[in-house]
This record gives sequence, structure tokens and C-alpha cells, in this order.
Amino acid sequence: MSLPLSILDLSPVPAGGTPGDALRNSIDLARAAEAAGYHRYWVAEHHLVTGVASSSTPVLVALIAAATERIRVGSGAVQLPHTRPVQVAEQFGTVAAVHPGRIDVGLGRFDLHRILRLIRNGPTGRPGGRPPETRTVDGLLLPKPGKVPSDLGLYGCLAELLGFDPDQEPPDYGREVGEILAYFAGTARGPRDEPLHVTPAEGADVDVVVLGSTPGESARVAGQYGLPFAASYHLVPHLVLDAVAAYREAFRPGRVAEPRVIVSADVVVAETDERARELAAPYGQWVLDIRTGLGARPYVTPAEARAREWTPEERAGVADRVDTQFVGAPDTVCERLATLARVTGADELLVTTITTDHADRVRSHELLAEAWAGWRTGG
Repeated sequence: MSLPLSILDLSPVPAGGTPGDALRNSIDLARAAEAAGYHRYWVAEHHLVTGVASSSTPVLVALIAAATERIRVGSGAVQLPHTRPVQVAEQFGTVAAVHPGRIDVGLGRFDLHRILRLIRNGPTGRPGGRPPETRTVDGLLLPKPGKVPSDLGLYGCLAELLGFDPDQEPPDYGREVGEILAYFAGTARGPRDEPLHVTPAEGADVDVVVLGSTPGESARVAGQYGLPFAASYHLVPHLVLDAVAAYREAFRPGRVAEPRVIVSADVVVAETDERARELAAPYGQWVLDIRTGLGARPYVTPAEARAREWTPEERAGVADRVDTQFVGAPDTVCERLATLARVTGADELLVTTITTDHADRVRSHELLAEAWAGWRTGG
């Protein structure tokens, strides 16, 4: 194997801890990741939840870049249209000016306009047919998607705080990505076709990546602009192959000459399979909270997770995520990651890990990096 490993961090707030604890833990983990040889360290954007502190990705990227020396640092992803393209370019261009050659701008897409319309009008139109059944492709599990009743109120609140209007169409995502690229390239034009110089974004040494979980707009835009594409197996596992295929079909040479695919996975590694399963026990509750609309909350303990009584509907609603979490001793997880990379044709893997205790999360990444180095060299 020769694939680099990277990390996606959500800055989880520890039970009984503070957001400051979570952010300091992220900086500590980034330093450990750099020492272990990880390629990138990305932070995710989440809002209005008690269990995640990574709400301001450019600020956290700057803090982590200042605390490390070599590892690439970026967003996974900054969400459009939450932040306007000129702001994205200015924010990450500022960090890149101080840390050239180390900053990534990961771009996501979240349609809060549609959510506001759903809250106001309810679902409209015909259902999109039966969901796909669970299948396995060349050893990779593509599970039937889970579904639970969801309250959209949290997302509606965010949309209103950001000033979104349900009667307006959302900005064109492809145009927004193109604006960001133009600001970095120094080719942007204003409303009267005058040249715009967005300092310090212009000429910034950054990597721009589009993140997506379906074969829709994000995959198409990434391909058309010739950008790397990060496909989310850990969020929507049943669509990962479709998303990658759509990206490759749409690809035209641009910032990269050939398609470059990054694939994410949820991972928990410990010295033994049994210990890893114990650390991963709270994961189902974490996913259920997010899917029902409560949002990410502080991770419970393994003992609390085992004591929880589940309904069959709840179990089925999170089974796709639980069954595709890679949990085990280092060799167990490396074998599953190697399968993921082979079947998706990934050029890079992006792992995300949450445990109750920060020390277990650091150790999980250290064990994985050490074992993966052996797999890369054929050991």
C-alpha cells in the first residue's frame, strides 16, 4: 500500500468537560498526528450542538497550524452557503499567508433553504422509491440506509440565524466554488467587470477540495473544476461508489491533472478487538442523536451505552453507520481500510474517531498509523 492516511476531527466535547477542553484536545491530537506521520488534519463545521466545538473552522485551522510544523491543516468542510465565497477566500488565505503550503480549503454544501421550506410546507412530491437493500461489493459493505423520525428545528434555527429565506433559491454551488477559485487565482471580476484583488487570498498556496456524500452536485462540481473529491463513506456509506463514479465521469483536468479521490471512514482502534468494541459502544447513541435532530451531544461512557435500552426501530435507524464503523485491533482495521481503498479506488483515506476519553482517541490514531505503515510497505 502507498496511500496516505489523514484525519477528520470534530473536536468532541468530553462529558463533564468544556468546549475549551475539546479545542485543546484537538490541538493535542494534531500534534500527535503529525508525529505519527498523518498527511492532513481536517476539522468539521458543526453549529448549535453541545457535543462538538469545531463551529469556526478557519479559526481552529489557524490554531492548529500554529501549533504544528509540517502536517497539512484544513476544513472538512467549510459549508456553503453558510459563509460567502469572498469570506472563505479571505479567511483561509489569511491562514495560508502565515503557513504557506500547509492549508487546505475543504468545501461542503448544505441546503438550508430547502430545510426551511420543509419545515414550513412539509415534504412535497412523490417518494423517491424504495431505498436500496444491503449489498457487499468485492468485500465492501454498502448497507441499506438507516432512517429515523427527525426534528429539523435545529437546522431551521440555524437558517434563521444566518438570515436564509425559504422563498429564495439557494446560491448556485458551482458558481460559488468558481468564485473561490477565482479569488485565489487572482482572476476575479466585480459586478461591473472590474478586476478584484482579494487580499490575502490572491496567490495563496492552498489545496482546494470538494467534499460530498452523494452522486449529485458536489461530485459534479468537483469534477468539472478538476478538484480533488472527498467521498463520505462514514456518513452515507451506501452511496460512496456512486459518488466516486459521478466524480470520475464529470472530471476535467483543472487544479489536478487526474481525478484524486479521498474516502472517509469511522475508525476505532485499540490493542485488541474486544477493547476497541468497548470504546466504540457509545457510537450508536451519538449517531441516533444527530439523526433525530437533537444534534451531537457529549459522548457517553461505554458503561452508559451498554445500559441503554434500544427499540428495534432505533437499532435499524443507525445500523448502516454502526455496521460500517471500522472497529478492532490495528490489523483488523487496516484490512478493512485496505478493502475500502481498493474498492473505491481511493488515493487517500480520511479517518475520523470519537471515544469517550481523549487519551483513547490519541492512542487509536497512533496504533493505526503504526500498523498502516507496515501495510504500506507490505509488512
